Formats: sequence, C-alpha cells, structure tokens
Amino acid sequence: MSILDSLPDQPEEDPSPESPTPHNHWLDKEQQLMPPQLKADAPLRMVETAFLASTASLIWFINFYFPLGPVLRIFFPVPIALVYLRWGKRAAWMAALTSGLLLTVLMGPARSLLFVMPYGFMGVLLGATWYRRVPWIVSITLGTLLGTLGVFFRLWLLSVLSGEDLWIYVITQVTEFIEWVFFSLSLLASPSVFLIQVGAIALIVLNNFIYLFVVHLAAWFLFDRLGNPIPRAPRWVEVLMDYEG
Repeated sequence: MSILDSLPDQPEEDPSPESPTPHNHWLDKEQQLMPPQLKADAPLRMVETAFLASTASLIWFINFYFPLGPVLRIFFPVPIALVYLRWGKRAAWMAALTSGLLLTVLMGPARSLLFVMPYGFMGVLLGATWYRRVPWIVSITLGTLLGTLGVFFRLWLLSVLSGEDLWIYVITQVTEFIEWVFFSLSLLASPSVFLIQVGAIALIVLNNFIYLFVVHLAAWFLFDRLGNPIPRAPRWVEVLMDYEG
C-alpha cells in the first residue's frame, strides 16, 4: 500500500449554490425580489427618470436666465409628477434629488434649494395625489399649502443670503395695494398692521391656488396624450374648456 492510499480522502466541494457568491452581497434586495417584467423595465425606468429630472432642471434653468413669463413656470413640477405616474414613488424622489444635484452644479446650492422647495417636492406630491386618483380640490389644496410654505422658505433663504428682511418689502407692496383699495372704496380709515399681515398671507395663498389650478389644467391636457391621465377635472371645468378627454 502506498503512502498516498493511507491519506484521508478530501471532502468534495459541494457544487450546489447554497451560499451566496461574493457579488450577491452588494445586490439590492429589491432588485432580487423584483419580478422579471420589472427587471426588464429597469433600464427604461432609469433612462426616463434621468431624462425627466434633467428636463425639470432645464426648465428652471432657462426660466431663471431667460424668463418667459408664467409659461415655463407652469411646468416646474410636471416632469417629476410624470415620473411618479409612470414609475412610482421611489423614482419620483430620485428625480427630485437628481434635479437638485444637477442645479447645484449648474447654478449653486442656494438656487438649487429654491427649486427643490417647493417645486421638487410639489412634483412628488402631485404625482402621489394623481396616482391615487384624488379629486382636484384635494390635490390643489395640498399643493397650495406646500407652495405657500415654499414662498416663506424663499423669503427666509433670500433674507439670510442678502442680510435684509424681504418680508418688509412684501408688506410694503401689500400696504400700497390695500391703501389703494381703501381709497377706491372712499374709506377714510387706514389699514391696521394685522390687516396688512393677513392680506399678505391671503394674497400668497390665492396666488398659489391659481397657480396649482393652471398646473392641473396643463397636466390634464398633456398627460392624456402621453397615456398617463390624471383624475378627471370637475364637470364645470370640462364644460368651460369644452374638453371631454
């Protein structure tokens, strides 16, 4: 008997893939559990999310340096909302984050924040409400509240950066408007400070409400043709616009 025959037999390696390979440690669990159809759509989702995020950034960029009135402003939150309708919540948040990062590179962090709050968040909010098919009055009201918070955030950030209280400038403009109203109504009393403050907040809320209504109209016409319709408009809007969708 040879020396080799006296050695113990080496255990054979188990070819079964019970233990994960090293690269599986870095795989996303969501990707592992994803159905085959969604795995096949993953590249398309990535491309569309990046494209629509860059579209939102480009609209803000062009409007900042070459303002065209309210035309482009209507579409600030629309691309991110479309991402939500097509690919869900996670893709919409990624689009909002990507837009902010791209604008940070192009314009700096301060101007990037002015887009993300409120328009980036507004795109996610509108996409969520439209995806759940809530009535217009609900989505418009929620968007109005977010837009109002965005105005105060803008005033606070710009006041910090400029070293001046820009709220005083807003109050001055509202005071002149209210005094003109009092003069037109032949009222001799002067408006109180409380009335001016309430009037300023009311004008901001009204402006955002009208803005959200126009955004809904634009998305209503546009998304129908893209195959991702938003909830139906109230009947009086359809009659007024002579549009049956």
